[in-house]
Amino acid sequence: MAEHNTIPHPPKRLPIVGDVLGMDRAKPNQKTLVMHELLGPIYRRTIMGMHLTFASGADVVADLNDETRFRKHVGRPIAQLRELAGNGLFTADNGTGAWTAAHNVLVPGFTKDAMRGYHDTMSATLAELLKSWDQRPSQALDVTSEMSKLTSEVIGRCGFGRSFGSFDRDEVDPFVSAIQRALDYSQRSSIPLPILGKLLGRAEARQNVEDIAYLRSVVDDVIDARLQGTGTHSDLLDLMLNNPDPDTGKNLDRENIRDQVITFLIAGNETTSNALSFALHLLATHPEVAAQVRAEIDAVWPDRSRPQLSFDQVSKLRYTRRVIDETLRLWPAAPGYFREAIEDTTVAGGYEFKAGDWAFILLLRLHRDPVWGPDPERFDPDRFLPENVKARPGHVYKPFGTGIRSCIGRQFALHEMQLALATIVHQYDLVADPDYSLEVAELLTLRPAGLKLEFRPR
Repeated sequence: MAEHNTIPHPPKRLPIVGDVLGMDRAKPNQKTLVMHELLGPIYRRTIMGMHLTFASGADVVADLNDETRFRKHVGRPIAQLRELAGNGLFTADNGTGAWTAAHNVLVPGFTKDAMRGYHDTMSATLAELLKSWDQRPSQALDVTSEMSKLTSEVIGRCGFGRSFGSFDRDEVDPFVSAIQRALDYSQRSSIPLPILGKLLGRAEARQNVEDIAYLRSVVDDVIDARLQGTGTHSDLLDLMLNNPDPDTGKNLDRENIRDQVITFLIAGNETTSNALSFALHLLATHPEVAAQVRAEIDAVWPDRSRPQLSFDQVSKLRYTRRVIDETLRLWPAAPGYFREAIEDTTVAGGYEFKAGDWAFILLLRLHRDPVWGPDPERFDPDRFLPENVKARPGHVYKPFGTGIRSCIGRQFALHEMQLALATIVHQYDLVADPDYSLEVAELLTLRPAGLKLEFRPR
């Protein structure tokens, strides 16, 4: 009989309530990172009889990513988000027909040909953002706010023919603000703090109900406008309205379409804007890396008066791509993903999982595993040189999740980030506040808090 290892738990377990000491409602993932440093590659909190298992070591994750034994688990924060996004690709339960149908219909929207079709819209949207910067010279700009304006416009225009008017105002669009509050609520309300959590959550819960109603009404208006309009469109909404599921021959129902639109507006805005914000911070504080990005883009785009990069030129920016990969290693937009045992099994040579048991894989720790070398906190894009990538096991870098339920919009996000980062560095010098120290906020995603940069035209 196989020997089973006991999964460690935090110290000072309390009677009845369990491992509640040391939990952090505001920054749970960063707290989990600290606990992994203390307890090792896998540990478990038990709260009121509920097990919450956290994993991060390369050996443990190698087993948890095995698609024959584990699958995606819709964890508590994701389940909370289901109130808003329903059977969206990110929040749907395993095995649902709604997920399969939507996935089948949407796959053509993320091919290389589809990316080529989105490129000009991405470029034009980026140009509008930079024009708004030029009208505010010598100002230190709120980076996450500016990147959110860009990414919300890009996904709105490329995906659904919807503009948020982001560049006509200083503040973030109310729709985007409601999304951010919904993400924050999903995370904070999912942390099982006995009694106290319920008392603290009443006002937040009321606001969340209002936000969900508002977000759904806006998306319904977008769908109605398309159905009542004329003309042709080549975007994700058109795919969902007019292309049947090839497996069943049936079109997606209205509720499924709404769920997917909300999902893409969340994922296409929040995660990409945060990744770009971290990248700009890292470039501003690592001028030697920024110089290499600039040299690469200047070689491809020597004439700054030319309006934009072409689609094919973006893929030539290999160093810029390595900067993005390294940014996502240090600060992945989503801090981790959940995995659930399909059957009784063990991982890493003896930790027992019963069928249905789950673990949260903390990317913040996996991406700092010893396999990355002795200095995993250092920002070094050369970690992603081809020879270095080949020398590492593939499962230790998963910023877009793993398996069939990994992010369908990966190529969309990467193209948008490469284009944006290269264009910004091509046009501006990044000037950091010398007194700023990176603080990371958590709203289900990770984002730099209070980050401001000055963008000085070259």
